[in-house]
Amino acid sequence: MGTGHVQNRFDLVIFDFDGTLADSLTWFRGELPDLVDKHGLTPICADRAETLRGLTPKAIMDELSIPAWKLPFIAADVRARAAENVDKIHLFDGIRDLIQDLRARQVDLAVVSSNGETAVRAVLGEQLAGHFNQFACGAALFGKASIFRKVIARAGTTPARTLCIGDEVRDIDAAREAGCASGAVDWGFATAEILSAQAPTHLFSRPSEIIDQLGRVESRRSNG
Repeated sequence: MGTGHVQNRFDLVIFDFDGTLADSLTWFRGELPDLVDKHGLTPICADRAETLRGLTPKAIMDELSIPAWKLPFIAADVRARAAENVDKIHLFDGIRDLIQDLRARQVDLAVVSSNGETAVRAVLGEQLAGHFNQFACGAALFGKASIFRKVIARAGTTPARTLCIGDEVRDIDAAREAGCASGAVDWGFATAEILSAQAPTHLFSRPSEIIDQLGRVESRRSNG
Protein backbone atom coordinates (compact mmCIF):
# COMPACT_ATOMS: atom_id res chain seq x y z
CA MET A 1 0.00 0.00 0.00
CA GLY A 2 1.16 3.53 -0.71
CA THR A 3 1.37 6.32 1.79
CA GLY A 4 -0.76 8.67 -0.32
CA HIS A 5 2.22 10.91 -0.94
CA VAL A 6 1.93 12.60 -4.33
CA GLN A 7 5.10 12.93 -6.35
CA ASN A 8 5.05 14.62 -9.73
CA ARG A 9 6.36 12.60 -12.66
CA PHE A 10 8.10 15.76 -13.88
CA ASP A 11 9.93 18.54 -12.05
CA LEU A 12 9.98 20.78 -15.12
CA VAL A 13 7.61 21.36 -18.03
CA ILE A 14 9.01 23.30 -20.99
CA PHE A 15 6.41 24.81 -23.30
CA ASP A 16 6.64 25.98 -26.85
CA PHE A 17 4.55 29.14 -27.25
CA ASP A 18 3.07 29.64 -30.72
CA GLY A 19 0.51 26.94 -31.45
CA THR A 20 0.93 25.42 -27.99
CA LEU A 21 0.01 28.07 -25.45
CA ALA A 22 -1.23 30.70 -27.90
CA ASP A 23 -3.26 30.57 -31.10
CA SER A 24 -0.81 32.38 -33.36
CA LEU A 25 -1.85 30.43 -36.45
CA THR A 26 -5.04 32.41 -36.96
CA TRP A 27 -3.04 35.65 -36.96
CA PHE A 28 -0.19 34.15 -39.00
CA ARG A 29 -2.50 33.12 -41.84
CA GLY A 30 -3.22 36.80 -42.42
CA GLU A 31 0.49 37.65 -42.50
CA LEU A 32 1.53 34.79 -44.77
CA PRO A 33 0.81 36.39 -48.18
CA ASP A 34 2.93 39.44 -47.34
CA LEU A 35 5.73 37.27 -45.90
CA VAL A 36 5.75 35.15 -49.04
CA ASP A 37 5.95 38.23 -51.24
CA LYS A 38 8.57 40.03 -49.14
CA HIS A 39 10.94 37.07 -48.87
CA GLY A 40 10.50 35.77 -52.41
CA LEU A 41 8.86 32.48 -51.44
CA THR A 42 6.58 30.33 -53.55
CA PRO A 43 3.06 31.86 -53.53
CA ILE A 44 0.53 29.69 -51.75
CA CYS A 45 -3.28 29.66 -51.65
CA ALA A 46 -5.30 29.07 -48.48
CA ASP A 47 -6.07 25.43 -49.29
CA ARG A 48 -2.44 24.67 -50.05
CA ALA A 49 -1.34 26.44 -46.88
CA GLU A 50 -3.58 24.11 -44.89
CA THR A 51 -1.83 21.05 -46.36
CA LEU A 52 1.46 22.29 -44.86
CA ARG A 53 0.15 21.25 -41.44
CA GLY A 54 0.56 17.62 -42.44
CA LEU A 55 4.17 17.88 -43.62
CA THR A 56 7.54 17.55 -41.93
CA PRO A 57 9.64 20.73 -41.50
CA LYS A 58 11.91 19.79 -44.42
CA ALA A 59 8.92 19.13 -46.66
CA ILE A 60 7.43 22.51 -45.72
CA MET A 61 10.68 24.26 -46.63
CA ASP A 62 10.76 22.42 -49.95
CA GLU A 63 7.11 23.25 -50.65
CA LEU A 64 7.70 26.97 -50.08
CA SER A 65 11.16 26.95 -51.69
CA ILE A 66 12.79 28.30 -48.52
CA PRO A 67 16.61 28.02 -48.53
CA ALA A 68 18.09 27.42 -45.09
CA TRP A 69 19.97 30.73 -45.13
CA LYS A 70 16.68 32.65 -45.28
CA LEU A 71 15.19 31.09 -42.14
CA PRO A 72 16.78 33.50 -39.60
CA PHE A 73 15.57 36.51 -41.59
CA ILE A 74 12.04 35.16 -41.93
CA ALA A 75 11.94 34.25 -38.23
CA ALA A 76 13.11 37.74 -37.24
CA ASP A 77 10.44 39.27 -39.45
CA VAL A 78 7.72 37.11 -37.87
CA ARG A 79 8.95 38.02 -34.36
CA ALA A 80 8.79 41.73 -35.18
CA ARG A 81 5.28 41.40 -36.60
CA ALA A 82 4.10 39.40 -33.59
CA ALA A 83 5.42 42.06 -31.20
CA GLU A 84 3.32 44.64 -33.04
CA ASN A 85 0.18 42.48 -33.04
CA VAL A 86 -0.02 40.92 -29.57
CA ASP A 87 -3.64 42.03 -29.32
CA LYS A 88 -4.47 39.62 -32.17
CA ILE A 89 -2.83 36.59 -30.53
CA HIS A 90 -4.73 34.84 -27.74
CA LEU A 91 -4.21 31.90 -25.40
CA PHE A 92 -6.03 28.70 -26.23
CA ASP A 93 -8.97 27.75 -24.04
CA GLY A 94 -7.81 25.79 -21.01
CA ILE A 95 -4.24 27.11 -21.00
CA ARG A 96 -4.77 29.48 -18.09
CA ASP A 97 -6.12 26.66 -15.91
CA LEU A 98 -3.32 24.33 -17.06
CA ILE A 99 -0.58 26.76 -16.05
CA GLN A 100 -2.19 27.46 -12.69
CA ASP A 101 -2.70 23.74 -12.00
CA LEU A 102 0.91 22.89 -12.82
CA ARG A 103 2.21 25.61 -10.53
CA ALA A 104 -0.14 24.44 -7.77
CA ARG A 105 1.61 21.07 -8.10
CA GLN A 106 4.95 22.89 -7.70
CA VAL A 107 6.10 22.00 -11.21
CA ASP A 108 8.65 24.46 -12.60
CA LEU A 109 7.60 26.02 -15.90
CA ALA A 110 9.61 27.44 -18.79
CA VAL A 111 8.94 28.77 -22.28
CA VAL A 112 11.34 28.04 -25.13
CA SER A 113 10.16 29.82 -28.26
CA SER A 114 11.37 31.30 -31.51
CA ASN A 115 9.03 34.20 -30.74
CA GLY A 116 10.28 37.23 -28.80
CA GLU A 117 10.00 37.45 -25.02
CA THR A 118 8.15 40.78 -25.17
CA ALA A 119 5.35 39.27 -27.26
CA VAL A 120 5.23 36.07 -25.20
CA ARG A 121 4.92 37.94 -21.90
CA ALA A 122 2.33 40.34 -23.34
CA VAL A 123 0.07 37.53 -24.54
CA LEU A 124 0.42 35.59 -21.29
CA GLY A 125 -0.27 38.65 -19.19
CA GLU A 126 1.61 39.63 -16.05
CA GLN A 127 -0.09 37.13 -13.75
CA LEU A 128 0.46 34.03 -15.88
CA ALA A 129 3.94 35.12 -16.95
CA GLY A 130 4.81 35.24 -13.26
CA HIS A 131 4.24 31.48 -13.02
CA PHE A 132 7.15 30.79 -15.38
CA ASN A 133 10.64 30.42 -13.96
CA GLN A 134 12.45 30.80 -17.28
CA PHE A 135 11.92 32.38 -20.70
CA ALA A 136 14.30 31.36 -23.48
CA CYS A 137 12.94 33.27 -26.44
CA GLY A 138 14.22 34.12 -29.90
CA ALA A 139 15.39 30.52 -30.29
CA ALA A 140 16.51 29.29 -33.69
CA LEU A 141 13.82 27.27 -35.44
CA PHE A 142 15.93 24.12 -35.34
CA GLY A 143 18.10 24.81 -32.31
CA LYS A 144 15.84 23.98 -29.39
CA ALA A 145 17.61 20.88 -28.06
CA SER A 146 20.66 22.79 -26.81
CA ILE A 147 18.39 25.39 -25.21
CA PHE A 148 16.39 22.65 -23.50
CA ARG A 149 19.61 21.39 -21.93
CA LYS A 150 20.47 24.86 -20.60
CA VAL A 151 16.97 25.39 -19.20
CA ILE A 152 17.08 21.98 -17.51
CA ALA A 153 20.48 22.73 -15.96
CA ARG A 154 19.26 26.09 -14.62
CA ALA A 155 16.21 24.38 -13.14
CA GLY A 156 18.47 21.94 -11.30
CA THR A 157 16.76 18.85 -12.67
CA THR A 158 17.44 16.20 -15.32
CA PRO A 159 16.12 15.39 -18.81
CA ALA A 160 14.39 12.31 -17.37
CA ARG A 161 12.35 14.60 -15.10
CA THR A 162 11.46 17.07 -17.87
CA LEU A 163 8.49 17.15 -20.23
CA CYS A 164 8.77 19.29 -23.38
CA ILE A 165 5.43 20.27 -24.91
CA GLY A 166 5.00 21.62 -28.43
CA ASP A 167 2.81 21.54 -31.52
CA GLU A 168 5.34 20.72 -34.24
CA VAL A 169 7.49 17.83 -35.40
CA ARG A 170 10.64 19.81 -34.61
CA ASP A 171 9.53 20.08 -30.96
CA ILE A 172 9.34 16.29 -30.70
CA ASP A 173 12.74 15.92 -32.37
CA ALA A 174 14.34 18.47 -30.04
CA ALA A 175 12.92 16.80 -26.93
CA ARG A 176 14.20 13.43 -28.09
CA GLU A 177 17.65 14.86 -28.84
CA ALA A 178 17.80 16.39 -25.35
CA GLY A 179 16.73 13.12 -23.72
CA CYS A 180 13.38 14.46 -22.49
CA ALA A 181 9.83 13.19 -22.68
CA SER A 182 7.87 14.86 -25.46
CA GLY A 183 4.28 16.03 -25.28
CA ALA A 184 2.78 16.83 -28.68
CA VAL A 185 -0.42 18.90 -28.82
CA ASP A 186 -2.75 18.61 -31.81
CA TRP A 187 -4.49 21.98 -31.42
CA GLY A 188 -1.63 23.94 -33.00
CA PHE A 189 0.14 23.93 -36.36
CA ALA A 190 0.84 20.27 -37.13
CA THR A 191 -1.90 17.69 -37.57
CA ALA A 192 -2.43 14.83 -35.14
CA GLU A 193 -1.47 12.38 -37.89
CA ILE A 194 1.98 13.84 -38.59
CA LEU A 195 2.65 14.26 -34.87
CA SER A 196 1.61 10.68 -34.09
CA ALA A 197 3.89 9.40 -36.85
CA GLN A 198 6.87 10.86 -34.94
CA ALA A 199 6.02 8.73 -31.87
CA PRO A 200 5.98 11.42 -29.15
CA THR A 201 5.93 10.22 -25.55
CA HIS A 202 2.44 11.71 -25.18
CA LEU A 203 -0.08 13.11 -27.67
CA PHE A 204 -2.57 15.57 -26.19
CA SER A 205 -5.86 16.73 -27.72
CA ARG A 206 -6.79 19.25 -25.02
CA PRO A 207 -4.88 21.04 -22.24
CA SER A 208 -6.66 19.19 -19.43
CA GLU A 209 -5.16 15.90 -20.67
CA ILE A 210 -1.73 17.13 -19.58
CA ILE A 211 -2.91 17.34 -15.96
CA ASP A 212 -4.79 14.04 -16.37
CA GLN A 213 -1.54 12.36 -17.43
CA LEU A 214 0.28 13.61 -14.35
CA GLY A 215 -2.64 12.45 -12.22
CA ARG A 216 -2.54 8.91 -13.64
CA VAL A 217 1.18 8.64 -12.92
CA GLU A 218 0.68 9.94 -9.39
CA SER A 219 -2.21 7.53 -8.79
CA ARG A 220 -0.10 4.54 -9.83
CA ARG A 221 2.73 5.64 -7.55
CA SER A 222 0.52 6.25 -4.50
CA ASN A 223 -1.33 2.94 -4.90
CA GLY A 224 1.60 0.77 -5.96
